Amino acid sequence: MEQTPQAQPQATNSQAIKPHRGGVVLTLGIIGIVLCFITGIIAWVMGKNDLAEMAQGLRDPEGEGMTRAGMICGIIGVVLAAIGILWWLIAVFIIGTTGFMGTAGM
Repeated sequence: MEQTPQAQPQATNSQAIKPHRGGVVLTLGIIGIVLCFITGIIAWVMGKNDLAEMAQGLRDPEGEGMTRAGMICGIIGVVLAAIGILWWLIAVFIIGTTGFMGTAGM
């Protein structure tokens, strides 16, 4: 019994599959955790869009793992930055309130 190979859809120039950007997303995500949460936001958005394109078959799925890891690192970086900003605001409020109460004679 002779098996015929399944026909694979050929991508035309207008439907060319974009290369994955897993390395870029992962790098931005790691920088988002370590240095600057803005790159974490970029990694989060790029990762979300790239994973959606991979699911639609518009982007090379080879880098899905790196893209997902970079997006998660970006999310972690943004959450850590939000916690840090909240911590700072609470500290400023407490120091400000304590300073105000000390000068008011309370």
